Amino acid sequence: MRILFLGDVVGQTGCNAIKQNLKSIIKDESIDFTIVNGENAAIEGVGITENIINEFLSCGVDVVTSGNHIWDQKETYEFIKNQTRLLRPLNMDENLPGVGFSIYNSKNGLKVGVLNLMGNVFMKKCKDLFESLKIFLEKKCLKKDYDCLVVDIHGEITSEKMAVGHFLDGKASLVVGTHTHVPTNDARILLGGTGYLTDAGMCGDYDSVIGMDKNNSINRFLKEDSKKHFPSKGEASISGVIVDVSKETGLAVKIKSFITGGVLVNTK
Repeated sequence: MRILFLGDVVGQTGCNAIKQNLKSIIKDESIDFTIVNGENAAIEGVGITENIINEFLSCGVDVVTSGNHIWDQKETYEFIKNQTRLLRPLNMDENLPGVGFSIYNSKNGLKVGVLNLMGNVFMKKCKDLFESLKIFLEKKCLKKDYDCLVVDIHGEITSEKMAVGHFLDGKASLVVGTHTHVPTNDARILLGGTGYLTDAGMCGDYDSVIGMDKNNSINRFLKEDSKKHFPSKGEASISGVIVDVSKETGLAVKIKSFITGGVLVNTK
């Protein structure tokens, strides 16, 4: 079982890279299941639209996760009620529409659980991350409720993401961080068998400031003439991670970072 997880898709450039390249990546890498974080995919670089979701699904994405920008496009409040392939963080207010966890069928007939979480440190207010995880684990179990479990922890700080990885070690197939848009070089299998990466990076233009126009971003830091943040329009890099999962245990047997295109190079 081979799973591809791609980091935050940023703006039109990131969306174009997915639409133009994902099908061939899935074929070339023999991917069985694909997850993409899409919370920055709208043309403004924040939120996601129903049209973008449909485009992602049509080119091979199985599930779209999100984070703090999930509600930045007003239409999301409505279409997420019926779009089961889009997740919002589980530890958001339960009165909000959508769900933070679901189980999906892979191409090879396995049940893949996908859990979307958001960190508590320097992020929008959510329920306690670790208390939410404890409650989740009381109800769900690897190889009982699903064959694989992939966890997207959308968070600002590395220590919080690492703690989640160790907390879920042996209980998840892959724990991968999103949100910072910078790929970390620590893809590994933890002692209990869980694949882990602190941040998958982004699918966007790296000749930028985390996907946003670099000159405008610099001006904002200098408090000089600037506009609202808007995405950079150069060639996008597609950034994420590939994990091979044992059908017998549901745990990782191999993991590697995946980066292609744009100004970054793949690390093999």
